[in-house]
Amino acid sequence: MTPSHTQSPMARKLTQFILAGMIGGVLVGFVLNRTFAPTDPALAAIADYLKLFADVFLKLIKMIIAPLVLATIVTGIAGMGDSAALGRIGGKALAWFITASLLSLGLGLILVNLLQPGTGLAFKAAATVGDLAVKDLTFRHFVLEIFPTSIFDAMAQNNILQILVFSVLAGVGISALGERGAPLVRGADALATLMLHITGYVMRVAPFAVFGALASVIATKGLGILVTYGVLVIEFYGGLLLLWALLIGVGALFLGRRVLTLLRYIRQPILLSFSTASSEAGLPRLFDELDRFGVPRRISGFILPLGYSFNLDGSMLYMSFASIFIAQAYGIHLPAGTQIAMLLTLMVSSKGIAGVPRASLVVIAATLTQFHLPVEGIALLLGIDTFLDMGRSATNVVGNAMATAVITQSEGMLQPLRDPDADVLPAPHDTPEHGRRGLNIDPSA
Repeated sequence: MTPSHTQSPMARKLTQFILAGMIGGVLVGFVLNRTFAPTDPALAAIADYLKLFADVFLKLIKMIIAPLVLATIVTGIAGMGDSAALGRIGGKALAWFITASLLSLGLGLILVNLLQPGTGLAFKAAATVGDLAVKDLTFRHFVLEIFPTSIFDAMAQNNILQILVFSVLAGVGISALGERGAPLVRGADALATLMLHITGYVMRVAPFAVFGALASVIATKGLGILVTYGVLVIEFYGGLLLLWALLIGVGALFLGRRVLTLLRYIRQPILLSFSTASSEAGLPRLFDELDRFGVPRRISGFILPLGYSFNLDGSMLYMSFASIFIAQAYGIHLPAGTQIAMLLTLMVSSKGIAGVPRASLVVIAATLTQFHLPVEGIALLLGIDTFLDMGRSATNVVGNAMATAVITQSEGMLQPLRDPDADVLPAPHDTPEHGRRGLNIDPSA
């Protein structure tokens, strides 16, 4: 099938419907906010029902995540048939993740010190932080949480790190079984295909989810929340755009002009994650688009789940930016040494946060506590956290897509573009039988 660089009518319609949902959500939310008093119970009830669309959508997405991650990692590792290649690719992935995390944290630290968004604000906490379980966010706890006591419990909780550990061990074990493990590989491959088909069905309700999520927030908070925190929002998004430019620039060094094609292919996952303020919302679709971009599933199936635990670039920038912003808002001066120590603390404590409720806020609260800063300062961010989360979630998708494509290219495994209009099915190159031949595959095969 000849590759095409245009979206299919169905894909274009879905993108248009999602954009329409965003615009409609803002308009309906604004009308509701103007119609009802802020304390009117009817407004809260309507907003709660509007949010139901987004809640159902995110539940459906989370339903897909665990079996999809398990199936893709098992299939990917078993298909490699080369433990040396697995170690090499894993090493490259971790090197990218650590470098990108330090870059994101450092960029946030530099920008918040240059722009000083919190200086002179003298905010007072207007809400309680809530139960953030800060005491559990220690290095010992993090290490223990990596290893599952039960794969069923890990899947029930969507604990990506624990699923990742089990899946890697299962994939290596199945690969060692040889032909006896072939039925398990085929079963995992079929499960991944099934999850992607289910994703296609779930995606049809995405416009309603986007509409409900934005309408609910605007109805309760009003457009004024963007004006009140306008400077912080604009400066933070400026930082995200700069981070995008850096990530795309690095991607261009490896992918050339094809990096622009990658951005075009991943528009829907980016838009979904932005609209729903959830990186997970774009993950199933991201697998599809990377398939079409030419990334073998055995590579994306290994790197993407790992990236969703260790490579949250947007969240990294946000955490350093927000932590120093809170200190500035309370008029607390932090020496450069203390800020660097905070950066390193965020670097370690943020790994594996994907399964923690209100993940970024948890890490920020833990860091503020460790450095004796006012934890209640998080209340300053709660009102606009959804809007900030939209940007950082979209950035997480870009960072993981770029990492996966670059590492694939560095291995000489990036294949020709596939038709973006094609159905979501495994390509012939990605079948378990082909993958067991090893990693030295002719991209034109």
